[in-house]
Amino acid sequence: MPDVPTIGDALLEISGPDKPSRSVNIDQSPFLIGRGRGNQLQLSDGRISRNAAGILAEDNYYIEDRGQRGGMFVNGKKVTKQALHDGDIISFGLDASHQLVFRTAASSATVAHLLSRIENITHDDSSPGGLSKINLLLEATMLLHSRLPLDAVLGAMLDHAIAVTQADRGLLLEANPKALFTGRLARGSKGVPIPLENFCPSQTAIGLAIQRQSSVITEDLNRDDPNLNRDDPNLQAAQSIISQRLRTVVVIPLYAMSRANSAESLIHAEHGQFLGALYLDSRRPAAFSKIDRQILDAIASEAASILDNARLVERERERQRLEQELSIAREIQQALLPCGLRNFPHLEISGTNLPCLAVGGDYFDIFPLSDDRTAFLIADVSGKGLGAALLTTMLQGALSGMKMGADPVSVFNHINRFLCEHAEVGRYATMFFGILGRYGRVEFINAGHPSPLLIRRDEVMEPFCEGGFPVGLISDASYVACNSVLDPGDTLVLFSDGVTEAMDPNEHMFGTDRLRELLLGQNEVPLDSLQKTILQAVREFSRGANQADDITLVLARYRGPTSLAAA
Repeated sequence: MPDVPTIGDALLEISGPDKPSRSVNIDQSPFLIGRGRGNQLQLSDGRISRNAAGILAEDNYYIEDRGQRGGMFVNGKKVTKQALHDGDIISFGLDASHQLVFRTAASSATVAHLLSRIENITHDDSSPGGLSKINLLLEATMLLHSRLPLDAVLGAMLDHAIAVTQADRGLLLEANPKALFTGRLARGSKGVPIPLENFCPSQTAIGLAIQRQSSVITEDLNRDDPNLNRDDPNLQAAQSIISQRLRTVVVIPLYAMSRANSAESLIHAEHGQFLGALYLDSRRPAAFSKIDRQILDAIASEAASILDNARLVERERERQRLEQELSIAREIQQALLPCGLRNFPHLEISGTNLPCLAVGGDYFDIFPLSDDRTAFLIADVSGKGLGAALLTTMLQGALSGMKMGADPVSVFNHINRFLCEHAEVGRYATMFFGILGRYGRVEFINAGHPSPLLIRRDEVMEPFCEGGFPVGLISDASYVACNSVLDPGDTLVLFSDGVTEAMDPNEHMFGTDRLRELLLGQNEVPLDSLQKTILQAVREFSRGANQADDITLVLARYRGPTSLAAA
């Protein structure tokens, strides 16, 4: 009966939206995962069920679906209960949600012990240890995958290939996006490093292997025997082979996710991405047995797997670096938004911004221009992500000039010309900017933004439709300021299209009409409560569908001039 795994010898690596990666030990069974309290791993994502999954320690570690909406997935495959292996990726079937990577503890067997066993096996084909070479080599390389530095792993693989072929030297070539390939590392016999600049491989043999997408194995280039040298006879005439007096050359191209039809050859493999090549040569002739070729193929397959895994690791590190940078960008962007909003003598104010990605293209601002004039604005940059966020920051800096008395119309015209002149930016922005004075007069500029809604007693109106084009869209657009007047108690509701264009799972939009109905009778509700009501209505309407756009709200309620006088 298999041993029950020891609790605590496995962990989960957790990556989630807008949060740094972390890890947590699996310290009990069942180890519960979900959104709700009481789970050992609590994930803050409204789309993940309160009780989503559990990890059980039986004869192995298992992941079990315990009620996740839409199902639980391991390596992209939906499962009900599945044994876990090192490196398995657990996800929840949701875009931009949490991802868990299952990790086991290190094996108790040491690499040195396994490698010494391989070295002690005889090279005799008739030896009963001959076939076990492959198994031991694969066992060692599987352990090497994640327990040694990458170059040490690849060096060990190259050393074993040299030992099997009794070659004088070996070279690992890695595919490079800017060229066909570059040298990764070179070794001589007994693991002696060779400077890459001193290694001159046969380009003819390498080119032939890549062209054929199969191994080139020559045993004696000085013998004119078609049964011995089945590859292109031009190899014998290649300048690099003649000048270096090479007798044996082996080149095995490496491909990601190659699936050989047999253990004997990679010739008929279904190839994935080209990763590089394993190159070996010698000034002595060689005789490769069937087992030698099997081991070479095994080494090549493992080297390809290691290179492929290394690329995946590098991509993951790049992803984590980008996530960290996005997290910093998000912190900067959020810091630029008004926080701790205060009410003004003639005006109550509330606002929020919920980006759909780490950083967003919406923003809002509220700032006083004088004791009795307050400016407020909302903006929505085309697109999402980092590019939109950079433009919002630029717009925020430009519009802040109004605090120093700049004319709003002149500022809007300048921003529009600037963006149109820099067409490489490739973005535009809709904006609504207003200045509310002591006596309820609103001076506003609408640059293609949805009209704010006005709650006046028992009505909901849309009186601010007059305006122009988004900034950055039409180079000769000209902006003008319009005027309106608010009554005491009037409430303005400014919103981005992330509110009205929020979709349910059936792709129906929330819409302006639904928002208007929601606002009816809300003229005396505190602004914080009204803001929560709107956001909750959008969430309930979406019913777990992904937030496809940034959501921004600004609520402004005119108190009237008496409030200012009393102050």
